[in-house]
Amino acid sequence: MGGKNILLRKKIMALITNAIKGTQDTLPKESYKIQYVESAVRETAENFGFHEMRTPVFEHTELFQRGVGETTDVVQKEMYTFEDKGGRSITLRPEGTAGAVRAFLEHGLFNEGLPQKIYYLTSCYRYEKPQAGRLREFHQFGVECFGAGAPSADAEVISLANEVFNYLGINNLALEINSIGCPECRKHYHKALKEYFEQYKGDLCETCLGRLDRNPMRILDCKSPVCSGIAEKAPTVIEFLCDDCKNHFESVKKYLDAMNIEYTVNPQIVRGLDYYTRTVFEFVSKEIGAQGTVCGGGRYDGLIQEMGGSPLPACGFGLGLERLLLLMEAQKTPFPEPKKCDLYIASMGDNANIKAAEIATELRSEGMCVQFDTVGRGLKPQMKYANKIGALYTLVLGDSELETGNIKLKNMETGNEIEMTLSDFSENFQSVVIKDAMSGFESLGLEGIDLADILGGTN
Repeated sequence: MGGKNILLRKKIMALITNAIKGTQDTLPKESYKIQYVESAVRETAENFGFHEMRTPVFEHTELFQRGVGETTDVVQKEMYTFEDKGGRSITLRPEGTAGAVRAFLEHGLFNEGLPQKIYYLTSCYRYEKPQAGRLREFHQFGVECFGAGAPSADAEVISLANEVFNYLGINNLALEINSIGCPECRKHYHKALKEYFEQYKGDLCETCLGRLDRNPMRILDCKSPVCSGIAEKAPTVIEFLCDDCKNHFESVKKYLDAMNIEYTVNPQIVRGLDYYTRTVFEFVSKEIGAQGTVCGGGRYDGLIQEMGGSPLPACGFGLGLERLLLLMEAQKTPFPEPKKCDLYIASMGDNANIKAAEIATELRSEGMCVQFDTVGRGLKPQMKYANKIGALYTLVLGDSELETGNIKLKNMETGNEIEMTLSDFSENFQSVVIKDAMSGFESLGLEGIDLADILGGTN
């Protein structure tokens, strides 16, 4: 029995000390990268007049069945669905749009002036085969523009995504666009598709056979090599566009031309969700393997009505942050350096520890990063730790320094030490930091720069 218990314990410990397949941790040494990206997308979205919305991580399953589409891979194969204690079917959100539409309707945002322009940074969940750029838990930046039906709205959301890439210094992305028409012109397209795929019924996968009658367009999005091979020679939706959809698509292209945004028309793009109408688009990279779509979106004029609202046009996109980071790393895109520790106080003794906490509190209130010993280590281990965290300055504080009131501040880069008095250390420390920064500017030939400009000006 003892051996079995030990084995069971080992299995449990192995289980609880490993992340679930398809998920990953963001460690402190890497978190500054995702924070930088999140800051970039927030700033860009707000410059375009979009404001943040946050929605619950789980919703009623029916929301995604109706909003995303029952014939999609997402609904049929990939959702995390469970029954809660009240007997309700609950699903972890697989994408952001359906929840945003639900919130838009529930809270009556259509009464607050249109268009309503929202963005979100959210986690999403899909049961997929994990691979580079594709996880079961992933994070998405998305924008939704509710109530704007003009082609300029399509172009604006595309422009927003393009501006994010420009902000981050990402290049070699190809914008591919298409129009999948409206429900009326798609009726004719669906008929042509069905006639085409009927010839290959014996070769289609089981899932696509079920789609043949319900929604043959979904076959175009099948990941099976056989089905996708057959789909390559299928009729294209552009051939079946009505005049209104043709004109809309041509106007979108004119706006993109005016914005100096390069694009190619790809008739194969249909996107993987049922709610799209008219314009669809993808930003694609060849540098991150098979999962090359970094951002995708389009127009979905029928979704709000489908979910119980009045007819209202809308458009938007979703951008996977993990895939974006993968691309940035592939392109060796530079990231701003993470904030370093301005000062490490190496303290010894109870009184010195208390004084260190006092100084740290005062300087932190001025916006500085200050650390002191909370482990109870000796001087040498503390200095080693200060080096490890990249502290810019160190201060040794013990009984002797407390008695005399005299201390030495060390610049860890130059090794220079400055004698100071403990009583006015906080004020003098800030002056030293500014002086050293100015010396750095002078060494770079930037001595003519006004300090007030660097610090953001004065009142």
